[in-house]
Amino acid sequence: MPKKRKYISQKNDHKLMEIGRLILRFMNENASKIYNYKQISDGIDHKNPRQRELVIQALHKLQASEKIKETEKGKYIVNLKIAGTLTGVIDFNQSGNAYVKVEGLKDDIFIHSKNVKDALQGDKVLIVTYTYKGKKLEGSVLEVLERTRTEFVGTLQMVAHKDFGFVVCDKKSINTDIFIPKGKFGGAEDGNKVVVKMTEWKPGDKNPEGEIIQVLGAPGEHETEIHSILAEYGLPYTFPEEVEREADKIDRSINAEEVAKRWDMRNVLTFTIDPKDAKDFDDALSMRKLDNGNWEIGVHIADVSHYVVPGTILDDEAYQRATSVYLVDRVVPMLPEVLSNDVCSLRPNEDKFTFSAVFELNDNAEIQKQWFGRTVIHSDRRFTYEEAQERIETKEGDLAEEILVLDKLAKIMRQKRIKDGAITFDRSEVRFNLDENNEPVGVYFKISKDSNHLIEEFMLLANKKVSEFVSLNKRGDISQNTFIYRVHDDPDPAKLEALRDFVSTFGYKMDLANTKKVAESLNRLLHDVKGKGEENMIETLAMRSMSKAVYSTEPIGHYGLGFDYYSHFTSPIRRYPDLLAHRLLQHYLDGGKSPSKDELEEKAKHCSSMERLAADAERDSIKFMQVKFMEKHLGETFVGVISGVAEFGFWVEIPENGAEGLIKLRDLMDDSYSYDKSTHAVYGSRTGNRYQLGDQVKIKVVKANLIQKQLDFKIVE
Repeated sequence: MPKKRKYISQKNDHKLMEIGRLILRFMNENASKIYNYKQISDGIDHKNPRQRELVIQALHKLQASEKIKETEKGKYIVNLKIAGTLTGVIDFNQSGNAYVKVEGLKDDIFIHSKNVKDALQGDKVLIVTYTYKGKKLEGSVLEVLERTRTEFVGTLQMVAHKDFGFVVCDKKSINTDIFIPKGKFGGAEDGNKVVVKMTEWKPGDKNPEGEIIQVLGAPGEHETEIHSILAEYGLPYTFPEEVEREADKIDRSINAEEVAKRWDMRNVLTFTIDPKDAKDFDDALSMRKLDNGNWEIGVHIADVSHYVVPGTILDDEAYQRATSVYLVDRVVPMLPEVLSNDVCSLRPNEDKFTFSAVFELNDNAEIQKQWFGRTVIHSDRRFTYEEAQERIETKEGDLAEEILVLDKLAKIMRQKRIKDGAITFDRSEVRFNLDENNEPVGVYFKISKDSNHLIEEFMLLANKKVSEFVSLNKRGDISQNTFIYRVHDDPDPAKLEALRDFVSTFGYKMDLANTKKVAESLNRLLHDVKGKGEENMIETLAMRSMSKAVYSTEPIGHYGLGFDYYSHFTSPIRRYPDLLAHRLLQHYLDGGKSPSKDELEEKAKHCSSMERLAADAERDSIKFMQVKFMEKHLGETFVGVISGVAEFGFWVEIPENGAEGLIKLRDLMDDSYSYDKSTHAVYGSRTGNRYQLGDQVKIKVVKANLIQKQLDFKIVE
């Protein structure tokens, strides 16, 4: 068993942040005074040795973030330009008001729309704080310290009979129109959707000035809107010519010299199982029965690192993109098509270079031996998930026996994983049937079946075991080797408590005593709500209680999977962190020393950031397609489920197609409604009518706005 790891877990961060907030509040009472840690501990009533140790840790964090200064060893003073100033990231809501998230503060600082100055969504800002009406902390923006972006998507509106215009932007990312002077139109015409670059924002001016750098086309048209989504998130949809040229020059031969350096597994039965529309096959499975009765299972991953070398423009481009982007009607790949769909793709009946994790498993799916390294394989067959599922269900067809063995082993591994604390969120994903013009003609839901779980379990096994191999030595002690991990922190305790209190009103119980009990409770809850009216609502709230998974060099574990060590290794065609993992693994297999963490941590943060942008773009493309699909159903009525509630209204989702529309409170004419955050509901003050998350309601589709990607519904009595 590995020894207990020594580090300050991120799960304790919220405690240190809370102590940091108490320290700042205490020190701000006399911001010019110098304190030692004992005075600070006494000042916030943290007097026992354990509490004082936490105070010291919190002081180090505050010092690292430059909120306090150490005047001499062990003595501290508040580090403020102006008393009450804080630095944070600004986030606007639909009303134009904003909140600033400040590291070290539990609560975000509210900024009224009249006090946001020239700040834009995501900017790093300096704010001054004050107490509003004696109780509520608010702030005003003093200065924009760092712009998060300067390019925006919007629609050009020319001013009649003038030689200037304004770009009206689509999103809350910029809360003002951008002035376009004469000569800065870039060929755009009135009404065009464009990309505008903000060039300056003079003090005192109501609007920033900009120039149009790209014309996207007419609003509402399919190609215009898809390119708008990519431009909105700064995601490229073509490769620079020099990158394509470098990709075309790659030596794709399976030469004898390279084969000699690898384990040649071309004579072992190997196949892929992928979605029916997949073109980039980055993983394959091989299997054979050994003389001792055990199974040798190979998880073979496209050896992208053989072709994409650090320091090349190909690698630089892949790093900048960091991930492939999956929109409804297309994939924007991380690597040029010649690599993603041809050279690296594990296509059937072709020899391919791979990086492999090979396991010897007994009939109970217990690992007897494992091996990691470079291989050469030959895929004998390409299965779709549907074809593999058919063999699992009917036990007939070519390679049915082999697929059934893999299915049996996968089910044992899955069962053990859940028993050990993994959480089984198994939400269906909306997909569209498109005609030749990319018009949505039908909607269906992608549901995971045994064939999906089969591949998932073997990929999880490879990811986990590669991570452990690098992170632990042969005795099971921590190796201190730098690696890139996929981490998932523990849920926020406050969110879990809120979830427990809320689901108790439906008769469900949750035990939050420890991590294992929380996982068991969540799994039981997700199982018990299946098929019930409140299923969607409780699944949604349970998902929201979870932390976001990110990339990091700190191995804090993966809460959702129940793994201490986990990395992404199995999709290097479409994820840059997997490519980094391949390079690092080979470095350690070659006996290399651990590289510096700092550079890799920066790459991990970049990859996490690009992954979020790609997910947002994918979500926007789904919304656009749903609105397009619902255009044909204007005036029709549906039964939907309330999927979200806010101060200004609530959203209703139509279960059969996943389309979500807004019902504004001002459009509910029967009463005056107010929002209750704690119950996720709005209440009528006179009638007592209630609309709560998860309630079924009958609605009519009244508006479909393709440009805003928004549906408006109306309640039907």
